[in-house]
Amino acid sequence: MYTQTPDILPFTSPFKPQLLSESEINILKEKTLEILNEVGVRFPSSKALDIFADHGARVDRETGIVRIQPDLVYKAMSTAPRSFILGGREKRFDLFLDGNCSYLSTDGTGVHVVDLETRQKRASCKADVALMARVCDALPLIGFYWPMVSAQDYGQTASLHQCHAGLTNTLKHVRGGTTMHPRLAQYVVDMATVVAGSDEALKKRPPICANICTISPLSHDREGIESALIYAQAGIPISFMAMPTMGSTAPATPLGALVQGDAEVVSAMVLMQLAYPGTPVFHAIFTSLMNPRTGSYISEVPTASYVMAKELAHGWKVPCLGGARVSGDAPGLGWQSGFEVGLGTGMSAIAGSEICGLMGLISSAMTLYPEEVILDHDAYNHVYEILNSKRLTELEPSLDVIKAVKQGGHFLAQKHTREYMRKFHISAVRDQKDSDNQPRDPRQVAIEIFKHLEASHHPQPLPEKVLAELDKILATAEREAEVVFAE
Repeated sequence: MYTQTPDILPFTSPFKPQLLSESEINILKEKTLEILNEVGVRFPSSKALDIFADHGARVDRETGIVRIQPDLVYKAMSTAPRSFILGGREKRFDLFLDGNCSYLSTDGTGVHVVDLETRQKRASCKADVALMARVCDALPLIGFYWPMVSAQDYGQTASLHQCHAGLTNTLKHVRGGTTMHPRLAQYVVDMATVVAGSDEALKKRPPICANICTISPLSHDREGIESALIYAQAGIPISFMAMPTMGSTAPATPLGALVQGDAEVVSAMVLMQLAYPGTPVFHAIFTSLMNPRTGSYISEVPTASYVMAKELAHGWKVPCLGGARVSGDAPGLGWQSGFEVGLGTGMSAIAGSEICGLMGLISSAMTLYPEEVILDHDAYNHVYEILNSKRLTELEPSLDVIKAVKQGGHFLAQKHTREYMRKFHISAVRDQKDSDNQPRDPRQVAIEIFKHLEASHHPQPLPEKVLAELDKILATAEREAEVVFAE
């Protein structure tokens, strides 16, 4: 028996923050174009260099640096779709990225797990990926599942097994493609095609998307960019994610880092459009900071950076993954992780990026405490209620009951009260009491909720025929990996 997966609750914000004017966005785009044209971006891939050369870009094959003139950038970007679908197992889980609402994503891909039972930190494995996918399937505010940790028990084929664990344990969209050896990337496409049903269905409602990170400053990874070309050929949506660190891999100013990251992301999107016009792509820049005292990494920079990244993405007329983030730098669960989640939550929801927030990890997205996803989801529920409190349809029934009760009465016995009180979101984590009416530790409550979902929620499985085909694809991929990494 399986459990019904609840509908996804998207965020729709009544606020429309705009930090950058249209003229300021155009200035940033002009600076990006200046970097692309005068400095260029390194593409250590003969396939990428051939594509750029065929379309008139200035290619230095000795260094791998490509300089792209502004008119070619605009020509290529004109074919990138402003909106597209990230498909779910069923249509009710489809995410339409058109800017009218935002969807919450989990964060990925950490390498440590604090075990739910032993509470000891250990290396993550495929079973963790599957477990978190199944629990996240039950949480309605999570729009799609980015494998939260890596399947380290599968070594060089970890990314393939993360995709498999996601596709087989949630009905929601899965971030299934990532940087891997290009000869293995085709197996990700094969798995997505089997789940979608056909090549055409894959392009209409892709059950997975891919994420390829740039290398700051102004470089790409050969395997990443060649994997992206394979995903693009199949019609799988791709986000290109720049993560410039101010002071070390980027200028020590937010706008300088933003423009550099934009050049990295746009250069990759241009390549995809030149190779396969109409490829669905989305834009992601996560600016961080080098700690000037220690040289360590600080991911939680001022939220304005993420809002501006969203506005720049929309300036290029493509969807955005970002807006603000949730996962922060806290080494463990406590006041710091709560502060970072709370601050990121509100800004993520109102910033207006199509994919907002990256939830569930701490220690700069390296460590998973399973209960953290419950705590984060509860915080997001609070913001969801704030943003959805303006329900004018509820006003008329309220006036009716006011007229019925009149002066000096009370509303306790009213049917209206019973009906609408049930719709209030009362936190299942905060303000809980024990049998002695003493406050309970919210973290312990979150652990209990997680364990309940672990035991009780079992989303509808894929058909047996599809599961068998996925197993065959993985087995073939494992044999291919042995050959690839022996060469």
